[in-house]
Amino acid sequence: EAVVAGWMLEFACSSLCRHFGEAPAADFWRWSAVAEALIKGHSKIPTHQKKMVHLCQLLIRIVKGKNLGCCFENDRRISPLEAALSFWTLLEREELKLEKLHEDIRRLIQIQIVAVYMENGYFKEAAEVLEWLFTDSESDKSLRMKLATVIKNKDPYVPLLRSFSYDLLTSKIKSYIELFRKENETNFLMQAATKQVESKGLGATALLNKTVNVNENDENNLETKQRFVFSIILLRDVLGHCYKLRLCINSFPLFVYPVFSLFFPQRWTLKEDWELKSGVRAFGVGNWAKILVHGDFNNRTSVMLKDRWRTLCRTE
Repeated sequence: EAVVAGWMLEFACSSLCRHFGEAPAADFWRWSAVAEALIKGHSKIPTHQKKMVHLCQLLIRIVKGKNLGCCFENDRRISPLEAALSFWTLLEREELKLEKLHEDIRRLIQIQIVAVYMENGYFKEAAEVLEWLFTDSESDKSLRMKLATVIKNKDPYVPLLRSFSYDLLTSKIKSYIELFRKENETNFLMQAATKQVESKGLGATALLNKTVNVNENDENNLETKQRFVFSIILLRDVLGHCYKLRLCINSFPLFVYPVFSLFFPQRWTLKEDWELKSGVRAFGVGNWAKILVHGDFNNRTSVMLKDRWRTLCRTE
């Protein structure tokens, strides 16, 4: 059960990262609900998953950063971006690389905390938060003085704040996510499935030897059998764990399809490629949700469309 729960958490967090900053944000919020339920369902987060969990908690708060009515902490005076800053601090402590990117993101979060208060007319709160956000160090002194002047003038739309915009913050975090995923990407699904098969003993081995009836001359015969057995065992245990966490009604479709689609990826057809290219011509690159709705695709998602478009661009 611990293996399945760990796999589910990692898969949900990975999916949440993939959908960060995409429009519409429906997929992001679906996965955030699943990730949060799984995080709460863990009595203790494994050490190797803490960075992934902290990143997810950061992203959820960043997306809600401009909504001061949204509260993530027990102290309702803490804004979403202030909460996000605490998780960013945890991520910085856990890795020493990417110092320049770390510094850029920290500075952008700090400035946006002030900017969001000002945009909502809370100038007193903006002045108070400025006091603890920036130290008296020489590197912070100049920016702190400039922000203090902006707050005093009560103008949240000055060029200074525009140059440290929310869009820039989102873009920088996307860059961090890409680097994070490349560094931490593992074949966790196959590893988890292998452990599950091993834990089932002889019964699983017998199933492995008998389940799939394919041509014995096929060099991929064993791999095909393994994938089938792994998917069946994982699917059963995933659904069982979903039920225990009361995710059964809303979240089964989220996990059922990924299990099989990752083990048995469906090839793109020429017709689907043509539909994708037509959609890009009609709606433009990036409008994957619109393209998906208006095109004739076979069990695809907007993320699949985006990934396929990248592949087509590289090959052509």
